Amino acid sequence: MYDLLVVGAGPYGLSIASHAAAAGLRLRVFGRPMASWRDHMPRGMFLKSEPWASNLSDPHGRWQLDRYCADRGVAARHGEPIPVETFAEYGLWFARNAAPEVDERTVTRVTPCPGGFEAVTEDGQSVYARTVALAVGVIPFVEIPPALRDLPPSLVSHSSHHHDLSRFRGRDVTVVGGGQAALETAALLAEQDTRVRVLVRAAHLSWNDVPPPWERPWWQSARAPHSGLGCGWRNWFYSERPGLFHRLPESTRARVAATALGPAGAWWVRERVEGAVEVLPGHEVAAARSVRDGDGVRLEVVHRTGAEGPGVLASLETEHVIAATGFTAGCDRLTLLDPELRTGLTRTGAGSPRVTSAFESSHPGLFLAGLITAPGFGPAMRFVQGAAYTAETLVRGVRRRLRAGDVGAVVPAPGRRGHSGAPADARG
Repeated sequence: MYDLLVVGAGPYGLSIASHAAAAGLRLRVFGRPMASWRDHMPRGMFLKSEPWASNLSDPHGRWQLDRYCADRGVAARHGEPIPVETFAEYGLWFARNAAPEVDERTVTRVTPCPGGFEAVTEDGQSVYARTVALAVGVIPFVEIPPALRDLPPSLVSHSSHHHDLSRFRGRDVTVVGGGQAALETAALLAEQDTRVRVLVRAAHLSWNDVPPPWERPWWQSARAPHSGLGCGWRNWFYSERPGLFHRLPESTRARVAATALGPAGAWWVRERVEGAVEVLPGHEVAAARSVRDGDGVRLEVVHRTGAEGPGVLASLETEHVIAATGFTAGCDRLTLLDPELRTGLTRTGAGSPRVTSAFESSHPGLFLAGLITAPGFGPAMRFVQGAAYTAETLVRGVRRRLRAGDVGAVVPAPGRRGHSGAPADARG
C-alpha cells in the first residue's frame, strides 16, 4: 500500500512526484513521460510560454529549463520561443534527475478500496495506494465540434492527434479554430506545400503582443508587471496567486476560466500566417459529410458578416479537417475512474469536479491536477506555469490527508446530496 499514486507523467505529474519524493512519501508514478509533448505535437512547433515560465517544479528549484539549455548550449532567453522538442527533452531530463522512476504503463482503472484505492494497469496488475493524484494532462479532454463528430478519423482529426504533418503534403486541408494550435498548425502545413485554409468563428484573429524587454524602467514594470501568463496585473494575479483565485465566488471563477486568455496567436507566428494562409473569419461549420467515396469532406459553413443575423450558408470541399478546437475538461471524461466514483464526485456548474484549496476532490484521498482544475484555480492551470503551485500545495494536502487517515470512504450513490443541496452529480 503506497502513500501516493501519481497517474500521469507530464509537467504536473513529474512535479508532483518530485515534491512527494522529497517529502518522504512512498509513491509510484505511472505514464509515458512528457507524452503530450513527445507524441501529440507536430515537429517544428514552439512553446507559446516564455522559457522562464515553463519550468517543471522540484522543491529546491535545481532542475529548471534554463539550466538544461545552458548545459547544451541552447538559448533560453526572454522573448525567444523554445522548440517543443527541446522542452520535451528537458522534461525527460527532469524525470531522470528530480523524480522517482516512472512506470510507463497506462493506468486503465482507479477504484476505491478499503484503506485507499486500487489502480489497474494496462496489463492487469493491481497497485494499491492510500491517495491518488490524477495528472492526466489534456488528451482525455479533446474537443471536436458536434458538426464534425460523425466523420471517420480518415477525414477529421484533432490538432493534438498529429506528431507528423507530412502525410498532408500536397493535399487540401481545412483547419478549424482561431487559437495558437490552429494558426501554428496551419503555418506548418503551408510551409510544406499543403493547400490550407483556416475557418475562424470570431470576426477577426487575435494576436499576442511582442513581450516588452525583461529589464525596463520601474514605472513600466509597475504599470504592467511580467508574469508567466503575460504582462499586466490581471495576468499577474492569475499566474502568481491561484490560491487567492480559488477564494473567489464560484460564478466568478467559472466566468474567468471560460473567457480569460482566449484564442490568440503568438506574435512570432503572425508573419508565417498572414499572406501565406487563407484565413476565413466569421465562419462556423454547421454540417459536414463525406464525398467522393470517402476521399473528401463537404463542409456546410455559416458565414456571419456581423454580430446579428443568421448568416450566409456556403459549401466548401476539402480532403481533411483538423479541429484545433481545444479541450473540455469535465468529470465525464475521467473514464479511468470507476463509474460510481466518477458520478459521485461533487461538480461545479460547468461539470468539472469541485476541488478543495489542496486540490482534493469530494472523494477523500483523490487529488486532481492540471487543466481539469482551471475552474477552481484559474487560467494558470492551463499552462506549465501552474505546475509549481499545484505540486507544492497538492503534496501538502496529501500529507494532511494521510495524517487524518480518512481515505477509502464509501463511494456516494449518484443521487446523494452535495454541499449545495443539489445532487452531487448535478450540472447546474
